[in-house]
Amino acid sequence: MNTSSSFIDSPLVRRPIAELAQELISQIAAGEVVERPASVVRELVDNALDAQSRGITVRLQSGGVRLISVEDDGVGISQEELALALKRHATSKISNLNDLESVASMGFRGEALAAIASISELMISSRPQDQAQAMALQARSGELSVVARGLGTTVEVRELFFSTPARRKFLKTDATELAHCVEAVRRHALVRPQVSFSIYAEGKLLEQWRASGQDNAFDKRVADVLGAEFLTNSVTLDHVENSIRVYGRVGLPASARSRADQQFSYVNQRYVKDKVINHAVRAAYQDVLHGQKQPVYVLFIEIDPKRVDVNVHPTKIEVRFRESREIHQLVLHAIERALAAPRLGTHIDSLEPHEGSAMGEVSSGTTFSKTQNDARGLSTQGALPKAWSSSGPTWQQSRMDLSAHHLSQVERMWAPRHPSPLDTSMPVGAADLPQDEEQVASAPKVLTSESSLSNAQQDWPLGRALAQLHGVYLLAENAQGLILVDIHAAHERIVYERLKTQLDAQAISSQSLLIAQSFSATDEEMVIAQENTESLRALGFDVSALSTKTLVIRAVPAPLVDGDLVSLARSVLHELSLNTGQFVVEQARNELLATMACHGAVRANRQLTLQEMNELLRQMEVTERSDQCNHGRPTWQALSMKSLDALFLRGR
Repeated sequence: MNTSSSFIDSPLVRRPIAELAQELISQIAAGEVVERPASVVRELVDNALDAQSRGITVRLQSGGVRLISVEDDGVGISQEELALALKRHATSKISNLNDLESVASMGFRGEALAAIASISELMISSRPQDQAQAMALQARSGELSVVARGLGTTVEVRELFFSTPARRKFLKTDATELAHCVEAVRRHALVRPQVSFSIYAEGKLLEQWRASGQDNAFDKRVADVLGAEFLTNSVTLDHVENSIRVYGRVGLPASARSRADQQFSYVNQRYVKDKVINHAVRAAYQDVLHGQKQPVYVLFIEIDPKRVDVNVHPTKIEVRFRESREIHQLVLHAIERALAAPRLGTHIDSLEPHEGSAMGEVSSGTTFSKTQNDARGLSTQGALPKAWSSSGPTWQQSRMDLSAHHLSQVERMWAPRHPSPLDTSMPVGAADLPQDEEQVASAPKVLTSESSLSNAQQDWPLGRALAQLHGVYLLAENAQGLILVDIHAAHERIVYERLKTQLDAQAISSQSLLIAQSFSATDEEMVIAQENTESLRALGFDVSALSTKTLVIRAVPAPLVDGDLVSLARSVLHELSLNTGQFVVEQARNELLATMACHGAVRANRQLTLQEMNELLRQMEVTERSDQCNHGRPTWQALSMKSLDALFLRGR
């Protein structure tokens, strides 16, 4: 028997429209707010924080199914308001539409307590400062009684989902649910170092994070919650622009993980999962992460509440920015700047160069004066071949010219203009290098005395070159121990960064196609293309409608003319819907530059002189993102004297 046919052939029955029962309405609302015990923990901790608490204690049994108790020392709830607090849409957080459009509190809808009470046995006890004794209210019976407790509020939730056994069957094991509850509290703890948090499971203390009012309270809380290793393997960022502040800590590329389990982003102290922020972070790490690794970060955004809408998701974990592109660019550039400095940049800052040392005077961070750069084989223009200058040929011609360069020509990007203080002999092939007599004459005189050499070596974070190992690795020594450098990977990053710097100084040029390419487009792509004509032209594209279902590509950015143009155009249109179309063009361009840099870098088994090796080390010290190659792999590793001593059991 064909059941589908039987169903279709059955007579139509009109069902009357009727109002839902209040209990069913509450159950539906609870299904939106409460997904699992961790949802209850999150909502109750939100309320505790809104009550200006300085200490919050969470007690759990059976992963939160049997008991969830959240106790705080906040302002409390008066006896007259206890019953009102359990009603739907009753709240002290907002009172009018203007308040809703500029929410600054964690909670604001007044749904959580009512939703939780409808699917559990809930009791709330509280004592405000102006009340002599604490009062407790049983949600189901409405019974009010006197209890003993100090200032603040305690909410006890027992037998979660007892009235909806079907929902209870979807829960995981107690251990899994407990882990989610701890994670919910951990997200709050990271952003509020001034509040202490304690978590008890089955009567035993599981986690405790003490409040701190010190200047380094945030770093201390990060170390307590995520571990000291996170603090060691991350860098700080703090950027303010257009009254928006982006700050926090982002992990070094080497600390990336296989899972995205240490990614925390907050907007006005509210933990969120936002696609604009996630996209910006991914874009910032695209040049330094290897494979499918996931970066680690704790990122905070402070913005005027009127410029962000938090009322877009039942669990309040998603937000919508009024100017999402602005947020994307701020996050992207803030993280890029934080990751750009080489890992030894802080070491350079801490040094006080000796008079007459080869490093000269350090102005700030890893920025050197033009005279010093020239003396070390660097130029302010990145020492790129003449074919890449703005007055030279087109980008496409330059790409062809560079691909035909021999290794010796590419080496001019970093080859020194004068003998290194560590090797006074000229390198093999030095006669072929261009010599600017005026530059050589104006360059600082190099001191080669033993004292000067010793001082110079101490000032170099990556140390002094010793030798090559199998033509692949460079061995160097610094004050701390031994440095091992992957020569090809390091030089690849140097060439790549210089190519990017040169192109970033030029506007994106567009090249018309001899034969226009058309492709079938979705309705969304058609609308985006028609609404973003000027944005597409700014990116070097000419994409227009050929029919109601077809788009045609007539021009593309000149550097990308040889690529898959239809796929590229689709990607740009998709990114424009996120206000990040520039990202696709830059990503495609950078992939091409990375390939060129890889082919142009020093190859394995290429024998270098000590002067060339030392010059490579000096270039690494001042090149952005030089800790990783273009593919995200590390370019150097260090072995301290302590580690070397341990290998040979010295001192034992």
